[in-house]
Amino acid sequence: MANLKMTNNNVETLTDSAFYTVAEKTLRAIETSLEEAFQKTDLDLDISRQGGNVVNIQFEDKSVIVVNTQAPLQEIWVAAKEGGFHYRWAGTLSQPLWIDTKSGAELFSELSRLASAQAKVPLTIQPI
Repeated sequence: MANLKMTNNNVETLTDSAFYTVAEKTLRAIETSLEEAFQKTDLDLDISRQGGNVVNIQFEDKSVIVVNTQAPLQEIWVAAKEGGFHYRWAGTLSQPLWIDTKSGAELFSELSRLASAQAKVPLTIQPI
């Protein structure tokens, strides 16, 4: 707990170091979920990393979802056909949670919805 401070609303405030750790775990969970979906189906996906903090997901129709970390803001940003979304940390290390700054939607459920729409098949993206 040396890298974290608890706030009054049970959200752990992340130091820069803790943010990088949590953000990397989140990006790996996204990659792992999609790689598992790729292996279980004949889904045509291209998943790649750029610069360490950007995950590009290209679908069969050549549409792309980009997920990247924004360290200065401690956010994760998602760009999809439907638009751009910013997710702010709202959890704890034991219960990670990223919430959209506008809609209040949770990152993994929204990313599952966006990826399913672009892949045209149901996909589930979940934390590790």
